[in-house]
Parts: sequence; structure tokens; C-alpha cells
Amino acid sequence: MRRVSLSPQERSENNVVQFLRQPRTIARILAGLFSLIIFASLVTDGYQNLTTSSQLRCVLNDNWVVCGYAITAGVLAFLQSFLFLAFDAYDNIIISHKVKSVILSLDLTFSIIWSCIWFVGFCFLANQWNRSAHHYLLGSSSARASIAFAFFSIPCWVYLGYRALRGLWAETPIPYKQSLDEGAVALTTISSVTTTSIPNSMEYHSPTEGRRASSTPSPRLPWETGSLS
Repeated sequence: MRRVSLSPQERSENNVVQFLRQPRTIARILAGLFSLIIFASLVTDGYQNLTTSSQLRCVLNDNWVVCGYAITAGVLAFLQSFLFLAFDAYDNIIISHKVKSVILSLDLTFSIIWSCIWFVGFCFLANQWNRSAHHYLLGSSSARASIAFAFFSIPCWVYLGYRALRGLWAETPIPYKQSLDEGAVALTTISSVTTTSIPNSMEYHSPTEGRRASSTPSPRLPWETGSLS
């Protein structure tokens, strides 16, 4: 069957599709989108004013801290998600194992940190929303959206940390395994040198053969036998 050669453009498009279908890429994009929704919803409708006042207040129990926490975490998580998405896209170009190990270590560390941040953020947002008086005309949908997507962000970052740990485990050589391999190579080299140094013609002689050879009478001279006249 004749193969159809693909053009460079078709190959690049195929690589992009395969990259976007990877579970790690999907989780990274979802984590970034969830962070975008959290801070965008609170920036847009998270601050409202009463009909009797023009002062803006956070819809989450009038607490500026919780709104600032969610907005700051959302912006930073969004930027980091797409920064590491770029690292994932150029993973095949990075040849150095040390650079890959550093990137995976940072990915694992930040994934653990963001999992904890969004867990605390979800609890904080939900607690402040339950304590709110709900006397604002707008902003309730934004508050609920920020709470929901803060919860959805937790499994995304946990999964990213798991994938980073697997990649780091596969990338980093095991020290004791390397030492065992080096020891096996050394033993193989020594045994091969010893084998080649022994001559092939050497044979084993049993002790009985030595005794038989020593018991054979040696030839005697004529004057020892008294046969001289």
C-alpha cells in the first residue's frame, strides 16, 4: 500500500492536535480558564454599591480581603498555567535533562501550592458568602461562579502535580540503580580480562597421574647393574 506523504504544514497541524489532546494539556488549559473566570467575575460584578450609597463593597460579606484574595490568586494562577503550557509545548526541543528536571520540579511545587491555595480559597469564599446579607441587586451570580470554579480548580492542580511527579520520576536517574549498573560493567570487564589471560592449552592433571609418572623406573647405567666385564 502506498503511503501518502504529509506536507510540513499538515505535520505541524497534526502535532498541535496531538498536543491539545494530551490530558496534561487539557488540565492545564482548564486550570487557566477557571482562574480567568474567578478573577474576571469578581472584577466585573464582585464590587457593588447600595442604593443609598455610592461606595463600592465586596459582595462576599462586604469583605475586601476575600475579593482581593480570589482576584490575586486568579490572575497569578492564570499566568502560571499558560507559562507552563508553553514549557509543555516546547518539551521536545529541550534536550538537557537538568533543565527538564528543574521545570518538572517547579511544576510539582507550584501545583501543590495552588492546590492548597484554591482549597483555602474555596472554603474562604463559601464561608463569606454564607455570612453575606445578600442585599445587593447584582453580583450574586459572580460570587457563586467564583466559589464553584475555585472548587473545580482543586482537582486540576492536583492532577497537574501528579503528572509532574510522574515525569520527574521518569526523568531523574535512580542513584542505586546507576551504581549497580556500573558495578556490573566492572565485574564483566574483570571476568573477560581474566578469561582471556588463561591459556587455552592448559589441562588439568590429576594427582594419580603424577604418582604414576613418579613410579616409573628410570634407566640404570651399566656399572650400576654390574654387567661390565
